[in-house]
Amino acid sequence: MKILAIEREVPHIDPLAFTPELLRAEALCAWKLYQEGVVRELYFRADRTEAVLILECAHVEEAAATLDTLPLVQAGLVAFDLMPLKAYPGFARLFGSLDSEP
Repeated sequence: MKILAIEREVPHIDPLAFTPELLRAEALCAWKLYQEGVVRELYFRADRTEAVLILECAHVEEAAATLDTLPLVQAGLVAFDLMPLKAYPGFARLFGSLDSEP
């Protein structure tokens, strides 16, 4: 299942808490998750410095547990909203029922 993870702001965080060492550890962990095929896509929003990830997990709880391994999440500096996704079924409206072939 694809899970959309959108970073949300954690209030009252000192920007100095995002140390170079912590950010490097975050990038390394994200890279490992990408190499494992769990993180499929990883972006930053164009209007803010917040991450948007697409994860491939069995369920939302697995995605949450995966994100909990990120150093910035462990440090309480970032949090994510998770949304399970499913394939868009609307194209079937263009072609009628796929089960009824001529």
